[in-house]
Amino acid sequence: MKQIRIGIVGSGYMARTYAEALARHTQGAEAVAVAVGRRAAPLAAEYGLAVEPSLEALVARADVDAVILATPEQVRLAQVRTAATAGKHVLSEKPFAPSIAQADAMIAACREAGVTLMVSQTLRFRGTMARAKQLVDAGEIGRVLQMRSYAMHSREAFLDVAAEKPWIGDTTGGGHFFDQAVHNFDYMRWLTGSEITEVFAYLTTQTELPFPAMSAMAQLRFASGVLAQLNICFELPNVTFPEHGTRFMVIGDQGLLEMDQYSNVRLGKQQRWEIVWEQPPFDFRNDPNSPVRMAAHAAMLQEFIDSLREGRAPRVTGDDGRAAVEACEACVRSARTGLPVRLPLVAVPVEAPLADL
Repeated sequence: MKQIRIGIVGSGYMARTYAEALARHTQGAEAVAVAVGRRAAPLAAEYGLAVEPSLEALVARADVDAVILATPEQVRLAQVRTAATAGKHVLSEKPFAPSIAQADAMIAACREAGVTLMVSQTLRFRGTMARAKQLVDAGEIGRVLQMRSYAMHSREAFLDVAAEKPWIGDTTGGGHFFDQAVHNFDYMRWLTGSEITEVFAYLTTQTELPFPAMSAMAQLRFASGVLAQLNICFELPNVTFPEHGTRFMVIGDQGLLEMDQYSNVRLGKQQRWEIVWEQPPFDFRNDPNSPVRMAAHAAMLQEFIDSLREGRAPRVTGDDGRAAVEACEACVRSARTGLPVRLPLVAVPVEAPLADL
């Protein structure tokens, strides 16, 4: 099986993550060039890559088999079409799209061109979350009845993110709500092996932050009968809850699970709790290349590489990326109408998903 030659589109935090993963944490592939973004030249110099002046120039290279789109969702449709037309396989960052209409167009472009499309969902590959999935599949907590997931961050932390990613406040994209919620929704689908059939949601901003949908509460029903709740708040004061980041609680008819993507997974059975998997700590800001952080990204990227070398579909497809976007779009529609929304949705053109929230 040949070495997969990859071009990186984008030059920010995630582009650097992929460059590091390809250089030191994956097998069967290599990065050859980078294009797009003001940091493309220093990123290329650090990892010994060529620099191309545009996406078009990058995909015109004969030594590029696939591209990683580490770019905002607002520009991704055109980029996927350009890559697919050039016959390049695509790994897309998340959120996959700002609407299911655009997601459908990207899936169709890759299907018509006969190229592979994978969407980044690192939560599936992170140690705690993957271990929890194994426990559910093994029947350790019996039949899943309910789930709760929340993501809590301070206003100060969000403003730091917005300074690094200014497009996150652009209402032509999905904003920080899509950016976070696609993780939660994808993991819920994957954990249960079931599709979301109904959503009721509130999306609002409750403080002075000049961005829409900074807080969300959503109730979900799955085809399997599982009930779930999502609570997102990026409006905490300058203090956070002791439990970091994105957390899940899962109720089964024979046991309970509780896990944080960055700390541990706990199993509750027979009146006792047990830590069954624990991740070593790492520093996001000061040590982004920590092997602990890189593990999930490398595993996800390795899946993309292996799917290309083996000629099979990846474990996270364009349809998976679309499903997470569909759940987000259903939340937006419910928040606008004040009514529950049934899935699947009928795709409609959306110019600014969060504009009137």
